[in-house]
Amino acid sequence: MRVVIAEDSVLLREGLTRLLSDRGHEVVAGVGDGEALVKVVGELADAGELPDVVVADVRMPPTHTDEGLRAAIRLRAGHPDLAVLVLSQYVEEQYATELLAGSSRGVGYLLKDRVAEVREFVDAVVRVARGGTALDPEVVAQLLGRSRKQDVLAGLTPREREVLGLMAEGRTNSAIARQLVVSDGAVEKHISNIFMKLGLAQSDGDHRRVLAVLTYLRS
Repeated sequence: MRVVIAEDSVLLREGLTRLLSDRGHEVVAGVGDGEALVKVVGELADAGELPDVVVADVRMPPTHTDEGLRAAIRLRAGHPDLAVLVLSQYVEEQYATELLAGSSRGVGYLLKDRVAEVREFVDAVVRVARGGTALDPEVVAQLLGRSRKQDVLAGLTPREREVLGLMAEGRTNSAIARQLVVSDGAVEKHISNIFMKLGLAQSDGDHRRVLAVLTYLRS
């Protein structure tokens, strides 16, 4: 896959570049601020070479608040098919939900500590590039705690909430089954119940998964 990295720390940016390149992926650009990110992706798009995924830090110059996130939202508004994975030092619920609010596919939010788990990180980048979601377990845990107070998920059983939380992390059915020590069939039944209770009509399976996760995150 073709990747653009936006990270103001040169050391981390070079580290991410090396990590992805060593696994056969092409880092087509690396920049250090949000404006540069918007510019380089725009130039690539004009040349007919839109990257498969952008990996961006949430906080970048000049104010180190939300420049990376704002740039990512601008890019997805102009290029709806562009996948974006944002990295943050801390769990910031607003950033996770705001990024996901604009589109239902190809988004991720990970804590920077997760980069140290190389295989999981690379898997997350690939999953997002392919249109999936990748949310840090810590983010999901906080959102789950908040969502328990909301009516939209009130009809779900504790096990269904647990399954939906793992879906939000981007886990496959098999991975959820291993995590919960249940059969794949049991997971499929829970997911079917989740779709029904959230009012998600029969459609493309992957799309319904994303809609379920978005319902969960927005609640």
